[in-house]
Amino acid sequence: MKDESVLGKVKDLLNEAGVGIFITISEKGQPCSRWMTPVFLPRLPGALYAVTSKEYRKVRQLEANPNVSWIFQSTSLDKIATLTGTAEIVKDPGLAAEVLEAIGPHLEVFWTYMGDPKKLVVIETLIESASWFKPLGGGNFKEEASHE
Repeated sequence: MKDESVLGKVKDLLNEAGVGIFITISEKGQPCSRWMTPVFLPRLPGALYAVTSKEYRKVRQLEANPNVSWIFQSTSLDKIATLTGTAEIVKDPGLAAEVLEAIGPHLEVFWTYMGDPKKLVVIETLIESASWFKPLGGGNFKEEASHE
């Protein structure tokens, strides 16, 4: 059964696109965006996961301000989605291993630039809202997420 919710559409779009733009807030209050390869885990539907090096600036930015956004788009730009939420570094080694198993094969570029794999950390974004936009018709939809 296909999930027709806004979050379901975002998941389908991520499966199609494979990458998204992750936006954090700098120490000066400015938005900082970068392309990343995230993954949804089926058993944790209200969260999105990505990996990075603990030495990258985004980790310090998350420690100072956990508010983040993600943007996803289709290659033809006929589907655009935005997620907002709060993000933190995963402390649970079992969850981190599960994320790495799910996402690892999709990180060819990341592994090239990553350096020391011991510096790898997993970012968990708890989704607070999801927006879906079809510029060529189909409208603009938004859902607020609940984590109860």
